[in-house]
Order: sequence, then structure tokens, then C-alpha cells
Amino acid sequence: MRHLHRPGELLAVLDEPTPEMRQIRALLTKEGRWPSRRTWERRLGRLPESLPAQLGCMGHCLIEQLQPWARCGRAVAIDSTVLYVRGGVWHAKHRAAGIVPHTSIDTQAHWTKSGWHGWVYGWKLHLVSTVASVWIPLAAELTPANVADNEQAPSLLADLPDEVRFVLGDRHYNAPNVRQVCEQDGRILVVSQYGAYPHTDAGVEVRRVFHKLRSANLETFNELFKAIFDVHGSVPTKGWTATRRFALGALFVYQLMLLARFEAGLDLRIGLKAFLKAA
Repeated sequence: MRHLHRPGELLAVLDEPTPEMRQIRALLTKEGRWPSRRTWERRLGRLPESLPAQLGCMGHCLIEQLQPWARCGRAVAIDSTVLYVRGGVWHAKHRAAGIVPHTSIDTQAHWTKSGWHGWVYGWKLHLVSTVASVWIPLAAELTPANVADNEQAPSLLADLPDEVRFVLGDRHYNAPNVRQVCEQDGRILVVSQYGAYPHTDAGVEVRRVFHKLRSANLETFNELFKAIFDVHGSVPTKGWTATRRFALGALFVYQLMLLARFEAGLDLRIGLKAFLKAA
């Protein structure tokens, strides 16, 4: 799109829309009328409930189109990453007393202790992604940061593609409920073990290889996701519904971007942020 330097130019473009804009307008209107603000608010409020299913459906579609496991093992990685809240933090003593010292505090978020960052007040983005040459999100959910990883895992693993044979995770997923879900679906759960290092059991070398694969894939994807959508700092939203819509919606946009670049014959790992900004 050409740059517009004067208000008159912008109005001229709006008055004489392109064929693409005419098509978008036709989809957004009914009998020539735009939806009211309340309609948008109501539909946006319901959107987060459908996003996990849409992410799963698009993930299945991308697996079929991109064939990420054509030259490697059929594995996925599961992990969570912390997203910082917008505004202040709600300290435990104030939460216990029911006191909200400042209106900027997001009272629906919570605390967690990160191995890298210490105590963090915010959200957890739980994610399952392919372990392959292209990172495809297959399942995701956003929760307050105090929700345990193994507590959220069963719902994420419930509707993965049938091709998945290995599920890779850190020791937070070394739990009976996660293992049971994997065994029911005929999948092998490979997770870090509890206890003092170094481990000396027979499977330690195999787990070390899988652990490197998990780190190189999902942890790298988490950093890429935060870079593309500018959430290395705080999220731009407040409240669970709005933040869930933002985080899961961003993942869905990422999936659509993968599909668009695949159909255009472009690289699926390089130039993604620039591609999105230029869209």
C-alpha cells in the first residue's frame, strides 16, 4: 500500500476502496449496515472460548499441509512460558487481605516461581508444538501463573494429531495424570526425572538427547513468539478474557502466517516478524 501524507488522500482511498476492501466491507456489513459497538464487544467476549479449538483444528491442517515429520521422528514438546502482567503486581499480603492498592493491578493474574526469573506475577501460556524443522503450535491455553503445568497438560494432549508418538517435557510433566493420558493414546512420554544430578539410570542418555530436542524447539519457539508479538515485556491487555484472546489469537495469527508463507513458497522460520508487520 502506498503511503498517504494528507488527510484528503486517505479520504479518497476510503471513498474509492480497492476490490479487496470492497470484499472485506461486504463481509463486515449486513444490508449495508455496520454492527454496533455492543455487537463487537459481545462477540469479542465470546471469542476466547473458541480459540483453543480453532488452534487445534488449524494445527491438524498445517500438519497435513506441511508434513513436518517427513524426515524426523513424530514428536511434540509441551511447556509453559510466563507472560508478565500490565500494570502493578498484587502482593500476597494485600491479596490475603482483599486490598487492591492501585487500579492498574490485574487481580485475575497470579504468582509463580520461575527457575530463570524468580517470582513472577502474571500469566502462563501453556503450549504444545511440533519438534521438527518447522514449529507448528498444535494446542494452547492461557491460565493464571499459579496453575501447575501437569494440571493443564491433559486437556492440551487430548486432541493431538494421530501421528504423534513422543511427548517431550520437563520434570513438571513427570506426573501420573500426564503419563496416563499418553499411555491411553499410545504415546511415549519422555520427561526429566526427579532426584539429585547426575542421574545414573539406564535411560539417562536417551533422555538427554530428547531434552536437547525439546529445548531447541519449544523454548526457542517461545522466544520467537514473544519477539514477533512484542511480549518480552508485559502483555498489552488486562484481565483473563482479554489476555487469553490476545495470546491465543496471536498464536492463531502465527498459524495463518505459516500457511500463507507455505503457499507462497517462503521460508517458514526466517523473516516471520517482518512478514507480519508488512501484512
